[in-house]
Amino acid sequence: MSSFSHVDSAARPTMVDVGDKSVTKRTATAETRVRFPHAVAEALRNQQFNTSKGPVFQTAIIAGTMAAKRTHELIPFCHPLGIESCKLAVDMEGDDAIVRCTVSVHHKTGVEMEALTGASIAALTIYDMCKALSHDIVIAETRLVEKRGGKSDIG
Repeated sequence: MSSFSHVDSAARPTMVDVGDKSVTKRTATAETRVRFPHAVAEALRNQQFNTSKGPVFQTAIIAGTMAAKRTHELIPFCHPLGIESCKLAVDMEGDDAIVRCTVSVHHKTGVEMEALTGASIAALTIYDMCKALSHDIVIAETRLVEKRGGKSDIG
């Protein structure tokens, strides 16, 4: 058997069987950094984080939440989950926006991919809403910050 969870003994892709796992509260937090050129960060601050497309961070929060709820439609072997909570926050740190997404559910499988998807799509939404100001915006450092409730905790 492969050490990869989504590959069977014949090296074929497969969904993990969670049938024998226990239902527990599972929580995961992911974050993504959006690096703005200084002039773009200043323009956003001066316009109270609005562009001609609308409120940047509020729109990103909505998009990230929608994406987290639909992760199973985007990533082939993710189980469909009835997410109980999805909280997104966007905060400026210097010229960077830090997107943080925390997802929780009571289920047999974790929500790491939902948190990573929510943070990533929120960051892409920020890029989309700000690209008219510059194409030198960089989305970087998407990572799992914390995971609780499964067989291994992180963070």
